[in-house]
Amino acid sequence: MAISDLPIFSMLRTRMNWHQERQRLLAENVANADTPAYRPRDLAPLDFGKQVQQASGQLQLALTSPAHLASPSASGAFATERPAKYDVRPAGNAVNLEDEMMKVAANQMDHQAAISLYSRSMGLLKTAIGKGGG
Repeated sequence: MAISDLPIFSMLRTRMNWHQERQRLLAENVANADTPAYRPRDLAPLDFGKQVQQASGQLQLALTSPAHLASPSASGAFATERPAKYDVRPAGNAVNLEDEMMKVAANQMDHQAAISLYSRSMGLLKTAIGKGGG
């Protein structure tokens, strides 16, 4: 098994690709802020629990108390969705630049966190095999 095939690296790569695709969609929304009748798009949230289940095969969340909440069902990774609520301008455009820029900033921070986890995990593996953690 190659190091890049380890489940944690696979999940982090999927996460980074998801953020990259979301950034593309958000940039498209901002670019079309003045396009008549344009509706903003976004990606459906990535279901990390589903990825963990696929990676481990047998990992299941257990409800040990009736007060526990069940895990949400997956809506599908990389599926686009359109928000149900719009502030539509007279030209029919529903892009709110402030909201889009807040999404861009949050997406960038999440992408950086995934990159940091990926590089730190690689450093730990390098240290474990004696190649240094740098």
